Amino acid sequence: MHEQAARLDADDTLADLRARFLLPPDVVYLDGNSLGPLPAAVPAALDDVVRRQWATGLIGSWNAAGWWEAPLRVGDTVGRLIGAAPGQTITGDSTSVQLFTALDAAAALRPDRPLLVTDPGHFPTDRYLADAVARRRDLAVRHVRPGDLPDFLAAEGDRVAVVSYSPVDYRTGELYDMRTLTRAAHDAGALALWDLCHAAGALPLDVDGLGVDLAVGCGYKFLSGGPGAPAFLYVARRHHTTLETPLPGWTGHADPFALADSYTPAPGIARARIGTPPILSLLALEAALTAFDGVDLARLRTKSLSLTGFFLRCADALLTPLGFTPVTPAEPGRRGSQVTLRHAHARGLAVALAEVGVIADMRAPDLLRFGVNALYTSHRDMLTAATRLRDLGEKADYDPAPPTPGPVT
Repeated sequence: MHEQAARLDADDTLADLRARFLLPPDVVYLDGNSLGPLPAAVPAALDDVVRRQWATGLIGSWNAAGWWEAPLRVGDTVGRLIGAAPGQTITGDSTSVQLFTALDAAAALRPDRPLLVTDPGHFPTDRYLADAVARRRDLAVRHVRPGDLPDFLAAEGDRVAVVSYSPVDYRTGELYDMRTLTRAAHDAGALALWDLCHAAGALPLDVDGLGVDLAVGCGYKFLSGGPGAPAFLYVARRHHTTLETPLPGWTGHADPFALADSYTPAPGIARARIGTPPILSLLALEAALTAFDGVDLARLRTKSLSLTGFFLRCADALLTPLGFTPVTPAEPGRRGSQVTLRHAHARGLAVALAEVGVIADMRAPDLLRFGVNALYTSHRDMLTAATRLRDLGEKADYDPAPPTPGPVT
């Protein structure tokens, strides 16, 4: 497998992109699906923001440095990565705030429909916020797995206001068919809302072409915008004039500095602005996104599938005999940009892997996740992860239930 990894890496036309990141030496980083590594462009950009724009420009930088326009400008940059034409994507608030905004606004666009549909396996925040919006708007939530959605809509579709899913299962890495599910929602007269946290920057997306109504996503996973980076909200242009957001903040006003007594929404996606944008983190995200400059996402996806496919073959040869079970689908069209293995000692193995220079993560109770960002990951990295995990499994030289190092796993 060493020869195969070397051959695949030798043929990798995207290998030079690794230099766009400041990765620690002798570390295999496979946790970019939780927190992307530091892009090389970010330190200098932040230094300029702090030392020149803020320290010297002071409040004048809202105009002179384009701070005020940053949510829309960075939004359009993200929009290019998700297949959105300009003027439909905004950045600036957290993923949870953007998701709450999207869910509530979508429900408001279908006021006579009493159901909100989401995936029972959705990330917890998605489910919590679906419940919160349902309570706020007197709706009922139905938990329907993606594969069961067409049948559910055939029976109850005329009652559904919005369908909220993610194209990638955050635990298993399984990829769902956005086109089919979006079409099913629309055929029932419902809106389609997508959480793109595990997809944006990892695979080609076409929210405009698929007719997606609303979408959200974070800035700190595959986009590598930094811890807690601002999230994005996409709203298809056809909904802008009727879009009502649940948090009408002053920056989303048509004339924010008039400080009017009543709220008049700004035209277009700008009405989804809420409060003063977090400039330091927003401009760090803007710098991070330059890592995608000139990158063909179709080629990035091809490399990603090569990496995950190679790791699955490594797992089959080296890890399956030791009790590891691949959870991620082997079919290329059904997997995102991660591989998940099941093992009873997932937490202990994740800790032990980090101690030997391979950073992955786990999700309770028994899932080991290996996130792949094709901008910087190599086949050699994948083989190193597999062989070090094999060595740990063979020697059983790890604590299966290690002390918790802190609240984050």
